[in-house]
Amino acid sequence: MSVLMEFAMFPTDKGESVSEFVSRIIKKLEESGHPYRLTPMGTIVEFETLEEALNLLNQSYKQLEKDCNRVYSAIKLDIRKGQSGRMEKKIKSVEEKINKP
Repeated sequence: MSVLMEFAMFPTDKGESVSEFVSRIIKKLEESGHPYRLTPMGTIVEFETLEEALNLLNQSYKQLEKDCNRVYSAIKLDIRKGQSGRMEKKIKSVEEKINKP
């Protein structure tokens, strides 16, 4: 199974720049060992199970709850049986079609 999760999570009560808070989540993500890609609008992570994805969401929230009174999160999931390595495969597939004569 492959679970691709795109998510954004940040406090809404800490002013205009929240990179300090987002970096806490990314550090936790790096410790998890799951492949991920940071983008300007969120982060994409690949897991083997839905449980792992939901666990990371919970851990991410815990990085903020101690000193943030309000946290916003947007989450998208793509769950597919029998596949792995989809984060790279999906991009490669599109790039191959773009470069096709």
